Amino acid sequence: MITHEDRRLRALAEDGRWHELLAAYRQGRAAAVVEAGEETAASLTAPLGHLIAYAAPPELAVRLFDRDGGEGAVAGVADHDAGPLWEVLATRHSWLRLAPLLGPAPVRRLVAHTRVLLGEDLSYGAEPDPEGVPLRLEPWEAAGWEESARVREYLPGGGARSALLTLPASREGLGEVDLPVSVARTNGRPGGQRITRALGELGALAPWADVVCVRGEAPLAAALLARGRRVVGGYLPFALAYPALVRAAAVGRAQGCAHGRLGLWRALVAMAGADGPGSGEVNALVERMRCFTWQEPAAGLHHLHVALEDPASGVAWAVSGSQEL
Repeated sequence: MITHEDRRLRALAEDGRWHELLAAYRQGRAAAVVEAGEETAASLTAPLGHLIAYAAPPELAVRLFDRDGGEGAVAGVADHDAGPLWEVLATRHSWLRLAPLLGPAPVRRLVAHTRVLLGEDLSYGAEPDPEGVPLRLEPWEAAGWEESARVREYLPGGGARSALLTLPASREGLGEVDLPVSVARTNGRPGGQRITRALGELGALAPWADVVCVRGEAPLAAALLARGRRVVGGYLPFALAYPALVRAAAVGRAQGCAHGRLGLWRALVAMAGADGPGSGEVNALVERMRCFTWQEPAAGLHHLHVALEDPASGVAWAVSGSQEL
């Protein structure tokens, strides 16, 4: 049911009265925080926040996140409607437009990495990432998907379109494989536990996906999570697995694809045994990595079944999960 207040806010938007809409957002969010708490307030005001982030001039839209709004009135990185409000904003304007305007560091970082996913090269002129994650896509990051599919496509009135998380997406290139038996989990080489934890923390992967580590090849790791010994599976380049691993962090509305990119780089750095995300070590790891994927008989709308093997260390990790939304 469209209320009188909904019609009033839409009329303000049509007339370009964005300052009044921002004031309404701030007042409504602050009042809701007092009455119902932060989480409820963020949810109640998210549709208006989406409208402002999507359609307002960037000079005003960035003020959703400005602390000058007062206590309870400021959108945080977790405020979301169809997706995070900062991701909506990042899909609408270039980094050149947004960089001089954005204040809070957490929002700046996520917006920057969203723009990187959308093809912008921020390696010159932008402040370095605090963890050293590159501010431009490596060739293997860009190879496996179209630019238009890397981030949700947001709609002006609310809602979004996004590519399904499906790995594998079909039986093409796969065949029947008998997985090994009698394998045990291991922390692998020194740091293995850190790597497994980094994979498990890929945003929204938990709790619907499991992560295991074994000493051996990728099918050994897959055997711990697959539902049967005989599966339809096969190997694929890491570049084709990369999009699904990034999207895994953005299955829920509260997370964006920037979370997935940052989390995956964290995991790759740990796999490479590097102290920081130097692209040389990670690129070398990606070049030698072997990726095994397999089908499950009852895959949900979103599903991810992949094992990553580093032949240099003799260790493999598997990530597997399925979810209906």
